[in-house]
Amino acid sequence: MYSQFSIARQLPTIDNALGFQKCLVIGNYLMLLSLVIVSTSIFITFGYDEHFTISAQVSAHIATIVFAGLLKIGYVLRCVALHGFGKRNF
Repeated sequence: MYSQFSIARQLPTIDNALGFQKCLVIGNYLMLLSLVIVSTSIFITFGYDEHFTISAQVSAHIATIVFAGLLKIGYVLRCVALHGFGKRNF
């Protein structure tokens, strides 16, 4: 069976199983990292804005947009990998 956060020792016998496994692991880590950065950026932007300079707030606004896009790319990578492994529900 495939693993969610590391390369599995035993992969299913399908074509390009290692590629799908790498895609799944990269997608999961990209989603996790992006979620942490987006959450931090939102807290900097809206929750604790009085503690940060205007340049830090502008950077946090930009980071929110950029890393939200990377979160979506990570989800697409995950969906591609799971589809390759034969899953139909994401």
